[in-house]
Amino acid sequence: MPGNVLGERFVVVSFGESHGRCVGVVIDGCPAGLPLSEEDVQPLLDLRRPGQSAIATPRREEDRVEILSGVFRGHTTGAPIAMVVWNRDVDSRSYERLLNVPRPGHADYFARVRYGGFNDYRGGGRFSGRITAGFVMAGAVALKLLRVTLGIEVMAYVKQVGEVVAPELTVDEIREKRYSNEVRCPDEETAARMVELIKQVRASGDSIGSLVECIAVNVPVGLGEPVFSSLDADIARALFAIPAVKGVEFGRGFRAVGSRGSENNDPLTLVDGKVLPRTNNAGGIVGGLSTGREILVRVAFKPPASISKPQRTLNLSTMREEEVVVTGRHDPVIGPRAVPVVESMVGIVLADHAIRAGLIPPVLDPTRFRG
Repeated sequence: MPGNVLGERFVVVSFGESHGRCVGVVIDGCPAGLPLSEEDVQPLLDLRRPGQSAIATPRREEDRVEILSGVFRGHTTGAPIAMVVWNRDVDSRSYERLLNVPRPGHADYFARVRYGGFNDYRGGGRFSGRITAGFVMAGAVALKLLRVTLGIEVMAYVKQVGEVVAPELTVDEIREKRYSNEVRCPDEETAARMVELIKQVRASGDSIGSLVECIAVNVPVGLGEPVFSSLDADIARALFAIPAVKGVEFGRGFRAVGSRGSENNDPLTLVDGKVLPRTNNAGGIVGGLSTGREILVRVAFKPPASISKPQRTLNLSTMREEEVVVTGRHDPVIGPRAVPVVESMVGIVLADHAIRAGLIPPVLDPTRFRG
């Protein structure tokens, strides 16, 4: 399968580059009959949009989505849905001087080797976080599909920035407050500390890492296709497609290494007539199948590679090391703008698996919609 395609039945094809004409997505396999317009997609896209706050890149893009196909009279037709946003605020001047001076932490040199120098290197090209605008467009469709057909809700927030970690939060707190501030952390006291840390780091010419936590509620039992398309494997694959993701864990994740089986196992019990795990150390997935409990996944983002501090690199023309200073407009932290991207990728995978499981039909019945 080509590297720009995600999914088996709800198929997402991503296209576009950071400084190209546009960034977009094609969805093939969305059922017919889903009410859909640009107004359904734009709010989530706005949450990812650059230039929104003092802790984000100053690049200003309108990111107004255009639906080009697959929607007629306000409903999906069952045909491929094509959506784009146009790149308006592009400044490629700083990248010309970096053509032979690869930026540390970026894919510049490795992409040059892989594609024989034909790749669009401006702004990182295909390897830029800019491409996630397409992920979010597809995610908005998937999330609405899940919500109206199965009542599934996907919510993410910034759990950690550097050494500042948010406390444990309830589902209601996450639902109601995750977008209440610029850092996308529901706990206001923690959010204030995160913002202060980010501003200090940016002022020093540096960047910082972050952690996004995501939960999906009302997921039915049994989603997943073990072994090579297990639910957690497919979610992890989708999340690792987000630039700068360096780690993904479910439930207790790596903390389970220090546990005993008696501590880590999730005993079954009866809850409102349903068989469910009493605890959720597994993060809602066991054996590659959903358990009926909340899916809990955490996503680790490295510090953005573009920093204004002097760094060492190799000049490919002279084959000598030299100092490089990266200029341009860049984020000091990725987590806050990645929150809607994480929600989108988890939603895309859940929609794909729900269709594969026969839980969402090819033609929707509006009389059965939820919410």
